[in-house]
Amino acid sequence: MSFRILFTCLSLGLITAAAHAEPLSQLQPLSRASLLLDIGHAGKHLIAVGERGHVLIKQQDWQQVATPTNAQLTKVFFFNDKLGWAVGHDATILHSSDGGLSWQVQYQDPKREKPFFDVFFSTEQEGVAIGAYGLFFRTHDGGASWQEEFHQELLFEEDVSYLNELKDSDPEAYLIERGSLLPHFNRIIPLPDNRLLLVGELGLVAVSSDNGVTFNRTEFDYDGSMFSALVGGDKVYVLGLRGHVFSASLSLNDWQELQLPVESSINGGLANDDGSLYLVGNAGVILRQDPHGDIALLARRQGENIVAIDKDDAGTVWMVGTKGVFSLDDIAKK
Repeated sequence: MSFRILFTCLSLGLITAAAHAEPLSQLQPLSRASLLLDIGHAGKHLIAVGERGHVLIKQQDWQQVATPTNAQLTKVFFFNDKLGWAVGHDATILHSSDGGLSWQVQYQDPKREKPFFDVFFSTEQEGVAIGAYGLFFRTHDGGASWQEEFHQELLFEEDVSYLNELKDSDPEAYLIERGSLLPHFNRIIPLPDNRLLLVGELGLVAVSSDNGVTFNRTEFDYDGSMFSALVGGDKVYVLGLRGHVFSASLSLNDWQELQLPVESSINGGLANDDGSLYLVGNAGVILRQDPHGDIALLARRQGENIVAIDKDDAGTVWMVGTKGVFSLDDIAKK
């Protein structure tokens, strides 16, 4: 694993031991307290994913379900209450057609040694999966087949020139270098006007008006890693390294940095209907921005990183990270 992938994984809490211990995900009695890296909705249910191919579904309580891999899973996305995808290390893409109760491998290539970090479907058939070093795959058939894309438009100009020279002089070296020059693609989300927003390493904030076929970088004056993004009301937020969080209108040309009371990397966020916002990150920080824009530290869970946050249909806020899944109510009871 390269230093750049290692740094991103450590920043997001994505590293675990025994990454290839077993051929299949094993049901574990303590899986709820294991490393979990994302949480999302499958209809009325929440789904959490994480180390060793773990997938947990919350119905009455959190229960682990079996998966056909032990690869670390980094992100889960459901198009509706039945159709969902999870992605992760070993370039793994899993699919569920029954709301997360069972899973099948759609794609996996351990030889790539690159993880996927996000997956998004705009329709039941059209989807993309993104990851380390510009990893970008697309499907037009619901994941039955996946095709790799190379988004050269997101390279720096000097890297484009370098690749063009290599392509003519050393085709083999060209293919090797092409696989390492793009920044990590960490998150891709839809905007209200159906554009796609892509954020990643090296201050990457780019937008696509053609479902991710091409991207244009926005004017973004920060060169650190952005780990996540979300839409809250009429604003777009990008969340990143060492407490750097920025917001902009949907025009994406008026970025302003939020002043946080911490310097921890911010990994995930949740926009509420009342205009408030939750932010979670490393060093166990849980922040809340009120509808007026004031930001306060709600809690700090020592000794862990919090990676993602979502809310169930009953209004309970749930978070996942290096010590599993827990709710905001659990913190209030302590």
